[in-house]
Amino acid sequence: MRRSELFMTASKESVADTSCRSEELALKSGLIHRYGSGTFGYTHFGKKVLDNIKSVVRDEMDQVAQEIRMNLLQTSELWKESGRWKDFEGEEFFHFKNRDGKDFCLAATHEEAVVGLTKRFVQSYRDLDFTVYQIGRKFRDDHARKGLLRAKEFTMKDAYSFHREEKGLDQKFDEMIDVYRNIFDRLGLNYSIVGADTGSMGGDASREFLAESDAGSDTYMKCSKCGFGTKDLGLEKCQECGSELEKVNGVEIGQCFKLGTRYSDAMDLKFQTEEDHENSVLMGCYGIGVSRLIAAIIEQNNDEKGICWNKEVSAFETAVIIARREDEAEEKAREIYRGLKEKQDVLLYDGRLSVGEAFAEADLIGVQRKVIIGNSYLEKGLVELEDREGYKEEVRDLDEIK
Repeated sequence: MRRSELFMTASKESVADTSCRSEELALKSGLIHRYGSGTFGYTHFGKKVLDNIKSVVRDEMDQVAQEIRMNLLQTSELWKESGRWKDFEGEEFFHFKNRDGKDFCLAATHEEAVVGLTKRFVQSYRDLDFTVYQIGRKFRDDHARKGLLRAKEFTMKDAYSFHREEKGLDQKFDEMIDVYRNIFDRLGLNYSIVGADTGSMGGDASREFLAESDAGSDTYMKCSKCGFGTKDLGLEKCQECGSELEKVNGVEIGQCFKLGTRYSDAMDLKFQTEEDHENSVLMGCYGIGVSRLIAAIIEQNNDEKGICWNKEVSAFETAVIIARREDEAEEKAREIYRGLKEKQDVLLYDGRLSVGEAFAEADLIGVQRKVIIGNSYLEKGLVELEDREGYKEEVRDLDEIK
């Protein structure tokens, strides 16, 4: 994409009224726009980052689940069935009455909705086991703070599994832990897995994925060698490898729950067994804060220049910068741009910004590599390459720029 055509609101100035590094950089880079407390919009640059994260999540989830889509505008009936109407996380519900006086809410979570969706499908043991997931928006009237780390409107991946027996639920729970590891590893996150309270979700067991960050609201003990984590702040030694533990703060990026029959009992989700008995379906629930991942990644991957994305996340892998305005340099830049954009996301700085501004902005928004057409090209026919860490080299052939 040409920079002159890109809808992005990056700023050279520091952003006021921010409380953590990820919020500052997300706003300064033009990744997001803050409409008000806890509600944000995404520029084209920001949407590309969000979509790249979604793509990683979807790629891993498609191997173990089927993607669906559920309603954002929910009636109160299903929530009253489960007993959670107006009782979800205190006052975090956005609820209202429509013109007919009926109670509605904006989706804070989808346990009730997914039970409503699957009731007609699940009749017999032959219909089990299966897992579904969606990637979409949620709404919670939380105390908004720290940008995307705690918003009132956010993007989430939520999955739900349905089982005949405890064994199947246990296997899916363990499988999801591995899937989450794959996702967070691909996104370049440093995280720990800790036991957690099931809270208002209910159920029998829960595991929480925490990404280390000073901006995080969770405090836990972490082993830097094996990734073990615990919220038992009095524990001195790692239970997995015997190493010393350190006390850190972290951001919750994902959580897995064994719900058991918490919702199927309340909402009458039953199936006929092989022995012709009627049993409640066992359920699991598995969430990832997709938009929160943007903030968690920035918190762990930034420097004085800006954001340091990895290849999976970065909106633009390469920035082509024209450092001299001679026709020969500009034509070479356009040639390189045309060649690269067929196989990767490329940003061509085509003169809207000064050379210095282009360099600074490419670093700010986390472009992984710069291709510079300047003095070296005009004098020696060489194109300069510079990665985000500052390593430089010169190449002659276009084939060497991969």
